Amino acid sequence: MSEAELQTGKRKGLNSNQIKTIAIIAMTIDHVTWLLFPGCQKIWWVMGLHVIGRLTAPIMWFFIAEGFHYTRNVKKYILRLFAFAIISHFAYNFAGGIPFVPNGWFNMTSVMWPLAWSVVLMVIFTEDKLPQWLKIILVVIICLITFPADWSTVAAMCPVYLYLHRGDFKKQSITLFVWTLMYAIVYVLFMDKVYGILQMFTLLSLFFLKQYNGERGEWKDMKWFFYLYYPAHLFVIGFIRVMMGNGSIFP
Repeated sequence: MSEAELQTGKRKGLNSNQIKTIAIIAMTIDHVTWLLFPGCQKIWWVMGLHVIGRLTAPIMWFFIAEGFHYTRNVKKYILRLFAFAIISHFAYNFAGGIPFVPNGWFNMTSVMWPLAWSVVLMVIFTEDKLPQWLKIILVVIICLITFPADWSTVAAMCPVYLYLHRGDFKKQSITLFVWTLMYAIVYVLFMDKVYGILQMFTLLSLFFLKQYNGERGEWKDMKWFFYLYYPAHLFVIGFIRVMMGNGSIFP
């Protein structure tokens, strides 16, 4: 640390609160854009707003891994994530006019669902007492369970490897690239080529994650705000959607 850092007790770079704030702003811009311009509209500045939105997911994945490292009680951490996943399911589906009971294979629930399962995977990967064959079976089951969610199985698996490569930013960067590329390829081949290519802009998040200084920040309640903001802003978007005449209250 430099002399100035020693005097202030603060490191250079961005703390987790600041990076999470960037994710919140990017997420809000992205979701409001989806509300006002539904579908993947091929307008350059609309695409530009969605590019900003690509910052959010990898930041969430990164701090899920950090949360697993720092948590004092893994069981409570997992239960908390699943609780927010349930709340976020209704918020996400309400915002997008998606049926609450899944009736398809893609984007049927929020990214919080695979993120909660991701922590379960971290426990599985780091538990030495589990035999390898059982680990493989559990991983396959969880991949199937999380497949219909936003960001699909990628959001369950990528944070695991971000955790396993914690402390090696180069490997974490490669991890993010590989898993994002897999997701992008699926979109390009089976759904929307432009939107698939758009996913690769998640790599822009590496610029901010590289600045992470390992500190939390002064506001201790940021993690709760981050959890609450996600479903809260989606519910607001859902009500605006209904007021605009785009669907009913009950999808």
